[in-house]
Amino acid sequence: MARPLIGVTTYQEAARWGVWVREAALLPVSYTRSVERAGGVPVLLPPYAEQDAVETLLARLDGLVVAGGPDVDPAKYGAAPHERTGAPDLARDRFESALLRAAVEGGKPFLAICRGLQLLNVVRGGTLVQHLPDTVGHEGHAPVPGRFSRHRVQISPASRTGTILGELADVPTYHHQAVDVLGRGLVAVAWARDQVVEAVEVEGHRFGLGVQWHPEEGDDLRLFEALVAECGSSDDA
Repeated sequence: MARPLIGVTTYQEAARWGVWVREAALLPVSYTRSVERAGGVPVLLPPYAEQDAVETLLARLDGLVVAGGPDVDPAKYGAAPHERTGAPDLARDRFESALLRAAVEGGKPFLAICRGLQLLNVVRGGTLVQHLPDTVGHEGHAPVPGRFSRHRVQISPASRTGTILGELADVPTYHHQAVDVLGRGLVAVAWARDQVVEAVEVEGHRFGLGVQWHPEEGDDLRLFEALVAECGSSDDA
């Protein structure tokens, strides 16, 4: 059986290599290694301007990972930017919004990570808390700039996420935003101790999962393995 092709969204940033400083499509290698170790073939997806070609692109992939990244543009959910909200990547917001809409509507298996979960919620009409410390009163979801920490999440045992990970999981975390009002057709299925939503699922979708943590950081491949397994069964669906 051929390994499933898993598209992974990327940053588009200035990068340095050798004598060059150029704009580049880039991504932490932990994402691609996780897909590979789980049995899939990663395909990097830089932000693509032609929105009418997104469905064609997605049709050639077996599954999708929407990676972490910069804060979603608050204008997409009708809010003014908080002073701690970072500058948005508008091209990436447009491209990944179109990908997520197509994946939800077309039943394509996907895993949305950190920013990916937040964008999924916004695409479904939800809103975000723009700076969590203002709401929860602590910095525990991103305590050290540029470094992942860990915390425990409680997971609904009846959810797809719960069947994969169990009722409790210690997860790598780094985020300062989170779900506020939940988007339509989404179900919250995991929570941190402070009740921040840590995972959502798309109702009725064969594999539409979003997690607020970073499963690519560490050795627990179960979410990636479940995604790849679902993608491998696509021909039988």
